Amino acid sequence: MKAEWRKRITLPRVAAAAALVMLVCLSLLIGADTLSPTQLVSNPEVLELLLTSRLPRTLAALLTGSALAIAGLIMQALVRNRFVEPSTAGTAQSAALGILLMTLVFPAASLGVKMIGATALALLGTSVFMATADRLPVTQPHLVPLFGLVYGGVIGAVVTFVGWQTDLLQFIDIWTNGEFSGVVRGRYEFLWGAGIMVVLSWWIADRLTVLSLGREASIGLGLDYVWTLRLGLLVVSVIAALTVSVVGIIPFVGLVVPNIVSRVIGDNLRASIPWTALSGALLVLGCDIVGRLIRYPYEIPVATVMGVVGALLFLKLMRLRPSHA
Repeated sequence: MKAEWRKRITLPRVAAAAALVMLVCLSLLIGADTLSPTQLVSNPEVLELLLTSRLPRTLAALLTGSALAIAGLIMQALVRNRFVEPSTAGTAQSAALGILLMTLVFPAASLGVKMIGATALALLGTSVFMATADRLPVTQPHLVPLFGLVYGGVIGAVVTFVGWQTDLLQFIDIWTNGEFSGVVRGRYEFLWGAGIMVVLSWWIADRLTVLSLGREASIGLGLDYVWTLRLGLLVVSVIAALTVSVVGIIPFVGLVVPNIVSRVIGDNLRASIPWTALSGALLVLGCDIVGRLIRYPYEIPVATVMGVVGALLFLKLMRLRPSHA
């Protein structure tokens, strides 16, 4: 029995590690100029290209995927609804609005300063969504994601209108259409902040698991409900602001990945957070590689590829029955 249990645990870890290594190697070697391992040793310019562009892009995809998946997992726990994520709850759109406002008010501000404004607007937008979602009938859970789609669409329309009036539409396209082609050394480093948020979410995982039981149950178990709720909102808002500022909005990651992992592992966030982060990283990096290969040597934005893959995965999830109660 013990040997069989160890085999069950070890095989998924080995498979995940192998998939991660394979995708990372492919990401480093595939691009407009295909690289080979021998070139890395013999050609200093190729090594510089690897360190300046390919490696930052790969790390950005891994950090973005893991962070967005965790943000979706936390938001689903906060709202107690499996059909929400930052891009369907107005969080990502609010972050884009924050960057736009900071660009208009403080045009000379650095990207880090603009991210502060994006975080503040994302926090405000998510708080409004949650306050409204709490008023919706519990017996009709599908109203929450429907409201989130309408709410996010309205904020996105405001962003587009303001950008049109101020001749900033091309900047808005960068913030709303996620891609990694512009990620180079010196720009992606902000995403390590999203990685810190992933670690923080694992640290408060037990509190988030209790919070997902509801206000009355969590307070009855001795949890500081308000403090945990605010911390969860902060984690989601920071992740949304950082990812939107650096790579743009990437849909479906925070929706399908937590649902897939929860069907296999269950609803204990302490156990599911590592697998959610890893699965999100693999999914986004894989979609980025596919986007580079479909029209090689040209690229398709990862948000477009993820939109198709995510929609197919979501439809598949809707047809499956949950494996955990």
